[in-house]
Amino acid sequence: MDPIVVTSTEAATGKTAVSLGIAQLAKAAGHSVGYMKPKGTRLQSATGKTRDEDPMLARELLDLDAEMHELEPIVYTPTFIEEAIRGREQPAELRERILENYEKQADERDLMVVEGTDRLSTGGIVDLTDSDIAEMIGAKVVLLSRYDEAGDVDEIISAAEQIGDDFAGVLFNAVPDSQLDQLTTDVAPFLENRGIDVLGVIPRVQELAGMTVGELADRLGAEVLTTDVSTDVFIERITVGAMSAEGALTQFRRTQNAAMITGGDRSEIVTAALQASGIKCIILGGGFRPTGAVLGEAEKRGVPVLLLQSDTRMAIDRAEDVLQSGPTRDPETVERMGQLLEDHADVDVLLKE
Repeated sequence: MDPIVVTSTEAATGKTAVSLGIAQLAKAAGHSVGYMKPKGTRLQSATGKTRDEDPMLARELLDLDAEMHELEPIVYTPTFIEEAIRGREQPAELRERILENYEKQADERDLMVVEGTDRLSTGGIVDLTDSDIAEMIGAKVVLLSRYDEAGDVDEIISAAEQIGDDFAGVLFNAVPDSQLDQLTTDVAPFLENRGIDVLGVIPRVQELAGMTVGELADRLGAEVLTTDVSTDVFIERITVGAMSAEGALTQFRRTQNAAMITGGDRSEIVTAALQASGIKCIILGGGFRPTGAVLGEAEKRGVPVLLLQSDTRMAIDRAEDVLQSGPTRDPETVERMGQLLEDHADVDVLLKE
C-alpha cells in the first residue's frame, strides 16, 4: 500500500482526527499500520520542547513502540526557523533524519500514515514541505479542506498544482449543512472536471467541530464574567477585534460560531461584537474588566464573556492553540471520525493497495 501524507489548506481542518481515522480503518481491516509526523508544530516553548500530543495519541491507538523523537523527528520551533535562516540547520541532514526514522517505522508495515502540517508552505525554508516529504517517501497526498464559500476552490486548485503527480485528491471535512448542496452538486463536479478527485464530503458534526465555551474557559483558565449565561454553546474559530468598531462589525458579521478576542478596554469593539449573531463568546485580555453596561448587554444577548489576565496578544495565541488542538486528542473522537470516513469518503481509494 502506498504511504499517505495528510496535509491541509489551513489550520483546524481536523487533520489529526482524519489521519488517525484512516489509520484505524486500515488497522481494523487487518493491516499493520505505522504513523509519523515529521514536523511538530504545536510547541510548548521556543527551545525545542514539544507538547505535540498527536504522536502520543497515535502511539496509544496503533500500539506503536517507537520513541517520540522517532515519530516526530523535527520540532518546528521559532528557534528552529531562525537557526535555519542562519544556515545552522542543513536541509540534507534533516531529510536524512526524516527518511531514516520513516524507514524504521515503515519496516514491515502495510501502510504508513504521515500527518503533515497546517499549510503546504510550512517547511519550505529547509526544503521539507509536505509535498517534498511525499516525493521523498513515494507517498500519495490527501488534501483536507473546509468549505465555507466558493472562493475556497482557488486554494484547492493551487494546492493540487503545487503537489503535482503525488496528489490523490481532496477530502472536504466539517462541511456545514448550508453548503452541502452547492458542494456536492456544483463544486465537486467542477473539481473533477479539472482533474481533481474529490475523495469525500464529510458533514459538520458539532462535537467534532470545536468545543464549548465552558471547555474553552477551563482550558484557558479564564474567569467567566457573565454568571447567568450558558457556556454550553460551541465555538469553532477565533476572530480578533483589532480595528475600528465599524470595520470590526463588518468582519464579525462574516463569521460564524466564533469567539472574539480583544482588550478589556476596547468597549466599542465588544459592543460591535455583541451585534453580530456569529459571535458566540467574547474573550478579554489584559485583565481589564468591561463596564457594567457592557456586561449587562452581554447578559441580555446571552453572550458569555471570559477574562484573561495575560496580555491580548498572548490571549490570542493561547486561545488559537487551544481551539486548534480541539478534541482530536481523544480516542472517541478518532473513532467517530473513522465512522464518518466510512460513511462519507471513498475509503477504498484511500487504502488501495
